[in-house]
Amino acid sequence: MKNIKWIAIGVLVLLGVAAGGYRLGVQKSQDSGLRAEAAVQSERKVLYYRNPMGLADTSPVPKKDSMGMDYVAVYEGDAGQDEEGAVNISVAKVQKLGVTSVAVTLRRLDKTLHVTGVIAIDERRTYAIAPKFEGWVEKLYVNTSGQSVSKGQALFDVYSPELVSAQREYAIATQGESALSNADSDARTSMKQLAEASLARLKNWDISEGEIRRMANDPQANGKLRHSLTYYAPVSGVVLEKRAVQGMRFMPGETLYQIADLSSLWVLAEVAEQDIALVKVGGVARVSIEAYPGKEFEGKISFIYPTLNTTTRTVQVRVEIANPGGQFKPAMYANVTLPTGTGAEVLAVPVSAVIDSGKRQVVLVQLAEGRYAPREVRLGSRSDDYVEVLDGLAVDEKVVTSALFLIDAESNLQAALRGFGSVSPAGGEAAASEKVQTVAQTRRKTAGSKAAGVGHQAHGVLDEVYEDGSVGITHEPIKSLGWPGMSMDFELANAALATGIKPGSAVSFEIVERAPGEWVITQLQARKQHEGH
Repeated sequence: MKNIKWIAIGVLVLLGVAAGGYRLGVQKSQDSGLRAEAAVQSERKVLYYRNPMGLADTSPVPKKDSMGMDYVAVYEGDAGQDEEGAVNISVAKVQKLGVTSVAVTLRRLDKTLHVTGVIAIDERRTYAIAPKFEGWVEKLYVNTSGQSVSKGQALFDVYSPELVSAQREYAIATQGESALSNADSDARTSMKQLAEASLARLKNWDISEGEIRRMANDPQANGKLRHSLTYYAPVSGVVLEKRAVQGMRFMPGETLYQIADLSSLWVLAEVAEQDIALVKVGGVARVSIEAYPGKEFEGKISFIYPTLNTTTRTVQVRVEIANPGGQFKPAMYANVTLPTGTGAEVLAVPVSAVIDSGKRQVVLVQLAEGRYAPREVRLGSRSDDYVEVLDGLAVDEKVVTSALFLIDAESNLQAALRGFGSVSPAGGEAAASEKVQTVAQTRRKTAGSKAAGVGHQAHGVLDEVYEDGSVGITHEPIKSLGWPGMSMDFELANAALATGIKPGSAVSFEIVERAPGEWVITQLQARKQHEGH
């Protein structure tokens, strides 16, 4: 029994040692696998870092999101984690196409509106001289329109029987008040009231205080009263209109002179209906006049008119401008630059970075060197060169701003990506009326349309074979198409066509129009330099 007991103990010890060795081996194997995986990950190239929550946001360097989560590294070859529609472009082709990218930044969108306007008189500085009594013009001191006058300067003398009567009443009342200085209070009060009534009548006729004092002090010893009254300019300015003629009779309220103070004028700018919401009262406007080329004058936006001109579909904006030297004349035309914008910083990209298909707006985001992906964005306000991005991009992401594309108003995203040479036509977007082309691919259209599928023979020099299966060729004039000699990129019907042909080699090739504006090489062979065309 003792032997059996010791044998059992020995078996248990051996089993324990074996189990420990197995766990140790497994642990070593797992550690070795993790080290191997880490080594593989360290050898792989990090393309960029994507948002951990799957948002449309990438970063070229490690960073954290607003919740403190680390951005996820996207390695070269991890297509499954890449953005939809991403394309790879060779470095050589990026350089050839002139692709440039800029970082998305916060900036102020200070847009300016360039509009036309006309100089007008400040309505608050216009005065009419219209006596409130009937009379005759006896003498003119200012007898031409356009004449400058100073405040208090004599304009004309008038005679009025009503004026003489009122003057006599006032004179009698003032004399009676003095004569009754020793009389009882009722008599003095009555005479005083008569004098005040006569004075109020003269004041209601806009007789100046100076004239009234002269009437009161007019010597009465010889029994004479003043039969004429002198009118004076109420302000300094220019006589815009003179209707007074010496000897003429005028009726109450008839305008004899119109005077305007031209030291400050208005510029009435015509702003288009769609831009009026951008203009704010209080802004500083710049005004230029054709009479003074090369000079700009500042004015203040003081008022936006509440009505719209239904003929021109414009709203008038009033700009006040100083005119101390009288250099501006009413009715002159002016060019006005109006500031707009709130002054706040917003997320913005260059206008050239946006591909507008009409239904949506898309930008090409640079995920890494030579790797790009389309991303739909939502746009806001615009300035002359930048547009606000409300959704779809984040600060420091890079967007393509120039690839020498000639994109017209009907171009679409698929055509734009074809310009990179990586995406073939696909459904989902309407075909563009004019193809997106690079400057190097600009082609002259033939006078007559050619049948699709017809081959055209050409000669040229193979410039480069791209990784995406296309080639760059500098070809000689193609008479059958009416094309001049130029450098272009072509798709290959079969990538094996370029096998064995080195860049710089003279080639003969045949091209076929597979789709409108899309030319594919169906035959390609090297040729000797001395071969005839």
